Amino acid sequence: MQAEIITIGDELLIGQVVDTNSAWLGRTLGEDGIKVTQITSVQDDADQIARAVNEALARVSIVLVTGGLGPTRDDITKHTLAELFGMRLVRDEQVYETVRRQLAVRGIAFNELNRGQALVPDGCTVLPNRNGTAPGMWFERGRKILVSMPGVPFEMKALVTDEVLPRLRTHFSLHANVHRTAITFGLAESILAERIAPWEAALPANLRLAYLPSALCIRLRLSAYETDPEKARSEIGRQFDRLTGLIPHYLVGYGDDTLESVTGSLLRSRGETLATAESCTGGNIAHRFTAMPGASDYFLGGVVAYSNEVKTALLGVDPDSLNRYGAVSRSVAEQMAEGVRRATGATYGISTTGIAGPTGGTPGKPVGTVWMAVATPEGVHSHCLVFGSVRAQNIERSSSNCINLLRLQLLGFGEPPLSDNI
Repeated sequence: MQAEIITIGDELLIGQVVDTNSAWLGRTLGEDGIKVTQITSVQDDADQIARAVNEALARVSIVLVTGGLGPTRDDITKHTLAELFGMRLVRDEQVYETVRRQLAVRGIAFNELNRGQALVPDGCTVLPNRNGTAPGMWFERGRKILVSMPGVPFEMKALVTDEVLPRLRTHFSLHANVHRTAITFGLAESILAERIAPWEAALPANLRLAYLPSALCIRLRLSAYETDPEKARSEIGRQFDRLTGLIPHYLVGYGDDTLESVTGSLLRSRGETLATAESCTGGNIAHRFTAMPGASDYFLGGVVAYSNEVKTALLGVDPDSLNRYGAVSRSVAEQMAEGVRRATGATYGISTTGIAGPTGGTPGKPVGTVWMAVATPEGVHSHCLVFGSVRAQNIERSSSNCINLLRLQLLGFGEPPLSDNI
């Protein structure tokens, strides 16, 4: 089953708003075996909208349209679709009351523009929007379906989950596309593919493997289109069990797992705690841990020790080490990790110190050089990596590799293997 997405709005085309709806729709539809074959973005122009809709309906069975359903005069999607399909706009009393009630709760006057949101094409099925004032609209053109939804992401997602997908499953008798995603860290895509090539070649014919690289990790997604979802889940589980043995250091978790969520769960399960001492990452590691619910179970606190004076005063770093080796050194990184562990009483202390860039490097310590350390009850482990010259990337990569260094220690893997995904 194939689908297309049409996103409407001048703001998308001028870069004022990033289209996250299409990415979410592609993933969500894929779980039900619906393949998105094309995404089209058009401006708030009736002719362009009509042309895009006609062309999409000629190619696929499902067309999902987002945007252009608000109360302002440039929101013309509803009027364009009504004219295109030869329908009249009529007032839907249930939508009218919903809009009036929602605005009253928010203390907003109910004006003529708001009343216009209760007008819907008389040949569509209205999909209630419980999170906003613009309803979704379901059009049937023979066996083909067009759905128009608001462009506000959380409104659109709720409509798809509660209204659109259940109707599509019934209308097309869809079977679930079962998939599971493994999260890896520490190997470039080409090296990872080489490592797991024998496993990939031996996959059953009904399983499809996709590599999904991002800045911080590579996801491996196994998918199966099966009439028996439980059978598919079982087979995918067996295959990922085999994968674990091939890349034990690099397999972080599954699904929505992240380095920090997996590491936090390990700390929680062991009843252990963590504190951070950050220089070049500026508190980013602490932020990534504390952004997760329940972080107080294991995260005690952090110190952003950007200056040498703070490194000495709060973390007990020896001034002689700073003078002799410099702030970006194994000695200082280890003392920072030990110092924050000692100061907070945490089970583990982790640290970063480096040259984030884009300036400040030397021939011996180029921009992107970062030392990181993990202080444990048994001792301290440190590691040096050299990234590029882009400051934001260096901060994220340093944070991820430092968290990964702790994860490997917790799992008993010791020092991380050499990595080119840094």
